[in-house]
Amino acid sequence: MTDPDIDGTRGILHTRTARENFTLVREAPAEALTPFVDYFWILDWDLRGRDPHRQQILTHPSVHLTFATDRQARITGIVTGLFTEQIEGVGRVVGVRFRPGGFRPFLGGPVSSITDRALPVTEVFGLAGRDLDDRVTAAAEPAEAIAAIEDFLVARAPEPDPALAEVAAAIERITTDPTILRVGELAALLDIGTRRLQRLFNDYVGAGPKWVIRRCRMHEAAHLADGGTDIDWAAIAADLGYADQAHFTRDFTATIGTSPAQYAKCCADGR
Repeated sequence: MTDPDIDGTRGILHTRTARENFTLVREAPAEALTPFVDYFWILDWDLRGRDPHRQQILTHPSVHLTFATDRQARITGIVTGLFTEQIEGVGRVVGVRFRPGGFRPFLGGPVSSITDRALPVTEVFGLAGRDLDDRVTAAAEPAEAIAAIEDFLVARAPEPDPALAEVAAAIERITTDPTILRVGELAALLDIGTRRLQRLFNDYVGAGPKWVIRRCRMHEAAHLADGGTDIDWAAIAADLGYADQAHFTRDFTATIGTSPAQYAKCCADGR
C-alpha cells in the first residue's frame, strides 16, 4: 500500500516548507519482513532553478538503510540530535525504515554500536550489499528498486527473536501512554526490571528508554506546533505528562533548538 502523505510521518519539521520542496511516499513491506521493517520510503525532489533545501528531521528510534545515486548506500543508526539533510537539483533516495529493534538481527550486534553513525552498506552486508546498491540505483522505477531491496532482505530474514516482542511492547506503551515520563514507570508497567529494560534498549533499539520517551513526546509537541500559533502550551504540556509548562518548554527548546512559540511562528510563516 502506498502512502504519499508526508504529514503522516512525525518528525519532519516545518512540514509546510517540506511539502513545497519534496515528496515522500511510503510502501508497506512484505509479510515476511513485518517483524523487522516498518516501511520502505521514496524521497523525490526537483529543485532545478531553485535554491537548495535544508530539511531537519526529529528522528525516530529506527535504523535506516538508504540508496542514492550520488553516494554509496549506507546504514544510518539512530541520530540522537536533529538530522539535517540538504537536497538540490533533482534526485531520489530510496530507503528502508526498520522497526525499533528490527535491525538488531541483521546487524548481529548491539544497535548502540551504530548510534549517531552512518556506515557503508558493505560493512554489514559485505559485497552483496554493493551489488544490491548497484541494482537499486540502476532501477528505472521506485517499485523495481523496492522489489530488489525486499528480495535481498527476505533472503536474509533472521529467525524470530523473542526480544523483539519485548521491544515492540515497550515502544507501544511509550507511544500510547503520554503520562509515562520515567524509565521506572515504564519498567513497572511492563513488569520488567529497570536494568534489563535499559540493557534491552541499548542492545536492540540503540538508545535508552529515557531518550525514546522524551523523543516521542517531542514528536507530538512538534506536530502540534506545526499547526499554527494559537496554541495552549500549558494544556499541551499537561497532555504530554509534564508537571508544568516550564519543564516542557525547556525540553522542547533543548531538542528542537528554539522555543515552542518561536517554532510555531516559523511554521506559520512558512520558514
